[in-house]
Amino acid sequence: MAQPRDISSFYPINRQQFEEYQSNGHIFLKNVAALSEVGESRSLITGIVDAVARERDTQGRISDYGKMFTQVTNVWRRSEAARQFVFARRFAQIAADLMGVSGVRLYHDQALIKEPGGKPTPWHQDYYYWPLDTEHTITMWMPLVDVSSEMGSMSFVRGSHVNSAFEKLPISETSQEYFERIVREQGSKVCSYALKAGDATFHSGRALHSAHANASALRREVMTIIYYADGTRILEPDNEHRKVDMEVFHPGQKPGELAASELNPLLFSRP
Repeated sequence: MAQPRDISSFYPINRQQFEEYQSNGHIFLKNVAALSEVGESRSLITGIVDAVARERDTQGRISDYGKMFTQVTNVWRRSEAARQFVFARRFAQIAADLMGVSGVRLYHDQALIKEPGGKPTPWHQDYYYWPLDTEHTITMWMPLVDVSSEMGSMSFVRGSHVNSAFEKLPISETSQEYFERIVREQGSKVCSYALKAGDATFHSGRALHSAHANASALRREVMTIIYYADGTRILEPDNEHRKVDMEVFHPGQKPGELAASELNPLLFSRP
């Protein structure tokens, strides 16, 4: 078995960064992973995505994202080296510190490749899909290559994670039209970032976000990892997407149980 690469070093989150994340629902952090760490994983992860795409494996999803990006979930189960990257203590430590919790478990990872000409990703909230009875969910979005706005970088609506009045919608043209109107009418602050390989954004499961189309001639190659607070219980699914996610990412578990299946290892914990 390959030896774990050293992504275990501490990444300090200061009080200002904690408060920024808590207030805005997202944060941009530089140099979360070194270029050497990203470079070692990039070819492996993109190779897995390309192989799955050739197999036309839907991975149990009930939505078609093909026009927006190619997506592979739980890359960590397909390669020991990918597992080492996804399980990196540093990434999980940042997630725990931003949320202010003592430990985090893995929900799942997603490799996302937006090809040249890939369409925009509509405005949406991730928590709509997740059968997790907690407000403490967070996604790390890390490019494996430099990503400009032209390539399909992310946009976030500042403070949207605390708005409980939004309609609950799956990602779609309908969600784009609805949230675009809300953002316009409320004059919401939209934040977008250009990222270098190894930089990362972290956003709450309730943060309203989208991604630009890829208008460049290059592939937008991104790895995402989703975490939730240790001790979270499974929510009774109230839509078909949450039902499917419960079956896929919490196999054999039922609503009310601790969300801690074999697919949800504890990746960081402090006393």
